[in-house]
Amino acid sequence: MNSLYGRFGMDDNFINTTIIPKEDYNNFEKLNPNNILDVQLLGDNYLVSCRDDKVELNTLLDNGFEKHNINISIASAITSYARIHMSQFKNNPNYNLYYSDTDSIYIDKELDSVLVNSKILGKMKLEAIIDKAIFIAPKVYGYSCLSEDTSKGGKVIIKVKGLSNESIKSINLEDLTSLLTDKVKLSFQNEKWYKDISEATINIKDQIYSLRTTGNKRKLVFNEDNILINTDPYLLPGME
Repeated sequence: MNSLYGRFGMDDNFINTTIIPKEDYNNFEKLNPNNILDVQLLGDNYLVSCRDDKVELNTLLDNGFEKHNINISIASAITSYARIHMSQFKNNPNYNLYYSDTDSIYIDKELDSVLVNSKILGKMKLEAIIDKAIFIAPKVYGYSCLSEDTSKGGKVIIKVKGLSNESIKSINLEDLTSLLTDKVKLSFQNEKWYKDISEATINIKDQIYSLRTTGNKRKLVFNEDNILINTDPYLLPGME
């Protein structure tokens, strides 16, 4: 539940953003000589980001009134416990782990029933029984569900972070399978939105999105036919 623990992990130095007419800015600057953090031109006005002394005093003084309900130690404890909890799945010799994310795993057999419940917070939920799956990179994968899986009914799921929904719809499992060959890639025209605060505009531009296997987080292992068959962790100096 990212929204809950993320709230505790927010930056305690809240910033006020306000629009100041150009003719009033010099006076505003004199009244706030040490608090202005950023100024952006916005037509006939300035978009000004600044600190609020009163809020900071209430937060920082020992006898102040805490208003933000922020505590980094709570956010850190939650994410640390989550990693501990997920380790029982990632380091379990009873099954093969094919892919994992922050709160999900893809394995080759059913979990113990005591670990699975779709209605209890903290338990795992069975999302699908998979017939075939291709994992290309973090948050880039696809799979087909078994027809016996009544919740999905043979549906094919493709996930590609950063790629438009229209482009994703054009991809099938055979396309992802081709990417397992070294240096093979797929290219797509992808829309990207660019905002310009000073001009108060948002521009949509086409760009090339290249999809291929990446070794950003783990070393790629290829066989003699240049087919990706595994990955190995990167070892920091001294860990060999």
